[in-house]
Amino acid sequence: MVQLEWKTFHNTIAGGLRQTSSTRHGIDPSSEIALPEVPVSTSSDVDDAVKAARAAFPAWKRLSWDEREQYLLKFADAIETNKQGFVDMLVREAGKAVTTANVEVIKAVGTFRITAKLRLHEELVKEDETHTAILRYLPLGVGAALVPWNAPLLLCVGKVAAALLSGNCLIVKPSPFAPYCNLKLVELGIGIFPPGVLQALSGDDSLGPMLTEHPGIDKISFTGSTFTGKKVMESCSRTLKRVTLELGGNDPAIICKDADIAKAAKGVGMFAFRASGQVCMAVKRIYVHEAIYEEFKKALVDFTSTIKTGPASDPAVLVGPIQNSMQYGKVKEFYSDIEKEGWSAIVPGEKQTFSKGYFVEPTIIDNPPEGSRIVTEEPFGPIVPLLKWSSTSEVIDRANNTKMGLGASVWSEDLGEAKRIASELEAGSVWINSHFILSPDVPFGGMKWSGIGRELGVVGLKSWTEVQSMWVPK
Repeated sequence: MVQLEWKTFHNTIAGGLRQTSSTRHGIDPSSEIALPEVPVSTSSDVDDAVKAARAAFPAWKRLSWDEREQYLLKFADAIETNKQGFVDMLVREAGKAVTTANVEVIKAVGTFRITAKLRLHEELVKEDETHTAILRYLPLGVGAALVPWNAPLLLCVGKVAAALLSGNCLIVKPSPFAPYCNLKLVELGIGIFPPGVLQALSGDDSLGPMLTEHPGIDKISFTGSTFTGKKVMESCSRTLKRVTLELGGNDPAIICKDADIAKAAKGVGMFAFRASGQVCMAVKRIYVHEAIYEEFKKALVDFTSTIKTGPASDPAVLVGPIQNSMQYGKVKEFYSDIEKEGWSAIVPGEKQTFSKGYFVEPTIIDNPPEGSRIVTEEPFGPIVPLLKWSSTSEVIDRANNTKMGLGASVWSEDLGEAKRIASELEAGSVWINSHFILSPDVPFGGMKWSGIGRELGVVGLKSWTEVQSMWVPK
């Protein structure tokens, strides 16, 4: 099995490594030290990758599902062999705490192995005296995966596994902020997949539009902000590309008066602050029944005070740095609003200072007005509002009063009541007494402005196919 080296980074085109005349580099957000140079792709690189993918597609789609499964399983083994390299690079490029980075790589391997077992079977939908009608699922052709910086490996492999298993060829475009793991992931595939089946192009902000506008690409799978997602969809419309969008969220957690307070406080705190809140499905708003508000607040503060903030390489750290300077500036705006808006802010634990790195402390805003930015917008950082509620209908309305609809959770010892509340929440995923559980065989995506379509599971596979109705005479 190939052991990757982690000092040089290239595009992967037509089964080989390729450099470009122009390069750029990322920044380690814990230290602000420059990371290695990566390619800046041009339109000719895009053309070459698309040409190679289109050439590879006919043979790849003709393989059986079982044959493509074996490729994915072999790829999973190769990633597992290089696990430590991926963990170390996630720490450096994404600012992932070591424990979180380790989980991401394990889940990436599992995503390939579980997805590889999924199938889209022909479906008999009609039969009469003269005909049968069969639904068939045909691969789209060539896709492009536009991957974000917050969970670069895991969010990439979900797209890769579904696209390739369903018979498509794929071009991966990593985020300019975190390109390293994705480039090495695809490089690892050179010895596994036929040339052109899986490729990677690194670039700056101009690369995304080159892919979304290219007439030789049939689908874009994008994960990122709602603002950028709208631009992706607009660009794809010019060539009627298929598109899947997994966008931002403003996930509420509703804490009922009969909730297990200690369990809920720990769970909600973990899902609000892990990865510095830089998760689309992180808890962003915490609604607590007024009868237990003070008790829950104390439990949440106590738990949060045990969380360590610091460089991602420290094994004891849960909250690492904000991943990049641009996002750091956006998050700091929310912290500056504390004084301007007169919010009551709780910063559990001792105040820490760092000479380098994009660090902010986990912070709880105590019962701010419902119309505050901290409630209505997504900070994408470790700052979260704690809000009181009194009636079930009221809290459901407040939780749904957003253009976002990615995830939500309900915390209660009465599972019947929790399910009733959860069923009225406008979110693509809803959890009871937990938050942010994902599985490669369960669809994931958002309602409203949190996305279009679904990834993962059989539903995610279908998004990489066209449905064909075949009428067969008797």
